Amino acid sequence: MNDDAQLDGMAADLSDRVREIAEERDVPESAVFERALERGLDELWDDVVLSRYFRDDISREEAVKLVGRAKLERAEREREVVEEDVDWGLNA
Repeated sequence: MNDDAQLDGMAADLSDRVREIAEERDVPESAVFERALERGLDELWDDVVLSRYFRDDISREEAVKLVGRAKLERAEREREVVEEDVDWGLNA
């Protein structure tokens, strides 16, 4: 399958999903796109904030203000687990 055909297929899948979500929620498709964009931007913003925190570009307090304590603590736990896995792999 060439790239154009893959893109066409992905666009059709997205269009079908948007239509189905809009029907399920009884909202216009534009509202579905708006909400999807908001969610995506929120997730990307969280990634930026957490990256800045882990690089020590911002304080823990600032990160908590920007993404919330629960997200920050989850990211810290996930990072700790990854570091433990790397240490185990290097020392196995």
